Amino acid sequence: MKAVYFLVAIAIVMIFFMVELFSPFLKAICVSVLLAVATNSVTLYLENRLKSRIIASSIMTIVLTALFFIPILYCIFSFANFFNQVDKEVLINNLSEMKIFVQKMISDLVFLNDFLNDLTSKIDIGKTVENILSISAFLGKNSAKFMIDMIMILIFFFFFTLYSNSIATFMKELLPIKKDDSTILFYESSNVMTVVLYSILITAVFEGFLFGFFLTFFGYDGLLFGVLYGFASLIPVVGGVIMWLPIVIYEATTNSLTNAVIIAVYSILVISVIADTFIKPMIIKYINQKVVKTPTSVNELLIFFSIVAGLSTFGFWGMIIGPAMVTFFISIMHLLKKYSDDFKEHVSYD
Repeated sequence: MKAVYFLVAIAIVMIFFMVELFSPFLKAICVSVLLAVATNSVTLYLENRLKSRIIASSIMTIVLTALFFIPILYCIFSFANFFNQVDKEVLINNLSEMKIFVQKMISDLVFLNDFLNDLTSKIDIGKTVENILSISAFLGKNSAKFMIDMIMILIFFFFFTLYSNSIATFMKELLPIKKDDSTILFYESSNVMTVVLYSILITAVFEGFLFGFFLTFFGYDGLLFGVLYGFASLIPVVGGVIMWLPIVIYEATTNSLTNAVIIAVYSILVISVIADTFIKPMIIKYINQKVVKTPTSVNELLIFFSIVAGLSTFGFWGMIIGPAMVTFFISIMHLLKKYSDDFKEHVSYD
């Protein structure tokens, strides 16, 4: 047996045991690696300006904490506190009024009247309230685990960012392909991750600010609803509706129909049409052409569906894992085609 075959066999066995060993942290490691890859250009810029890799990595970790984890924790604690203070009887009365309001609205839809009435009649307000209040217990139960996951991601992110150059160099030398090909493979994945992450962050912050700031004029917690809308905007097509529709229904049934119409019109025209339809593509185009070193050639529609698939499969962090997997797969296919063409040319010459 050749030594290389023996080493490969040993490596495969050890990889299996390493995966078993670090299985509780695999998702945190994958997310932190992808975040480190996506933010590598900014880290290099800070390193060149500050002349210190440690300071640059520390700043990036703090920024990541401020952008992702502090808002998430704020939402968790705000909701937990809210549900603990909810008056069950008042909530049942409000939901009952909303149910009556909806039934009156659909009474004009004659062709769907029987179906919708049958659907609304099956809604048990009491059971619905119990399910809503159980969210508080769920948040309390899972918040500790979520905080631990966040801390692990931040720790891994710091060290992967700090030693990214050494790790990338080692991985390129380890791969059994040409150095130029491995560089192309890494750069293509890095560019797509940069475009996806930066566009998601900018549009989420921008749309969340538009929504949260506007709701402050109606007495709502602008920071909380802005953060929630920012995260909801990550869900394509229906993300924004998940946020503004319940508020519109609540305003229409308990406060003012005028307020409900204003919030609905603002959310649809300003955020969904202007911000999401026109401004968001401009942001992605600008990042793709000005921020990344080499503009990505991956179709934007493919990135869109990879985000949707990632969110449905891996949850919140699927918005990064999905595009990374698709991009890496496409890059591998391109390299496979290149090596296949080279092999065919070699065979034809022989």
